Amino acid sequence: MAGHSKWANIQHRKGKQDAARGKVFTKLVREITVAARMGGGDPSANPRLRLAMDKAVAASMPKDNIERAVKKATGELEGVSYEEVRYEGYAPGGVAVIVECMTDNRNRTVAEVRHAFTKLGGNMGTDGSVAYMFNRVGVLSFAPGADEEKITEVAIEAGAEDVRVFEDDGSIEVLTDADDFQAVRDAMIAAGVTPDESEVTMRADNDIAVEGDTAKSVAKLLDWLDELDDTQNVYSNADLPADAYE
Repeated sequence: MAGHSKWANIQHRKGKQDAARGKVFTKLVREITVAARMGGGDPSANPRLRLAMDKAVAASMPKDNIERAVKKATGELEGVSYEEVRYEGYAPGGVAVIVECMTDNRNRTVAEVRHAFTKLGGNMGTDGSVAYMFNRVGVLSFAPGADEEKITEVAIEAGAEDVRVFEDDGSIEVLTDADDFQAVRDAMIAAGVTPDESEVTMRADNDIAVEGDTAKSVAKLLDWLDELDDTQNVYSNADLPADAYE
């Protein structure tokens, strides 16, 4: 399929995470804490917690840190209480943006998010102003050079909704319903097809291609929002070229 490869954006994000591992650990602990508080501390019965713990292990988070976060969430240890909040708005070029945060202080968080939008040429919207453009989906990503035929065969057998191959670099994405993500991921790993990256994320129904200075402005805003202390995830419908991050 055409369009800019998501793989370049994945690698950009991963590079930033590797450079700021302490912040990555903070995000993972918050996700583990909220997941365990909402669905219980047993990962076998709590898919969201299981995914969060898998991500923590992949990021080389110490086992003790993971267990401590679960215990704090389930009341075995004293800990900070976080709540999930979501903000919506527009970046330059009419790009829709969703910012998911976990915070112990809503006033601080909304002020920081609003400042980022305003400073970089965007504007915040009201609840629901852009969310209708997005769907929550499971995404399993494979680096360029992966075995397209085998991935497609296994993905279809496992119940995936779609397999996309990007023409510009040959990277592959397997898309699933959010509720089926864990089952499809487990089935693919069991079949010897392990994704390089996997997550449940928000994807827009239609992306907006932005180029040049506008693309760089959008990338800068998305990065700023992502780097805020309370931010967990940033989603947009921007189709950005790789050089937007240069």
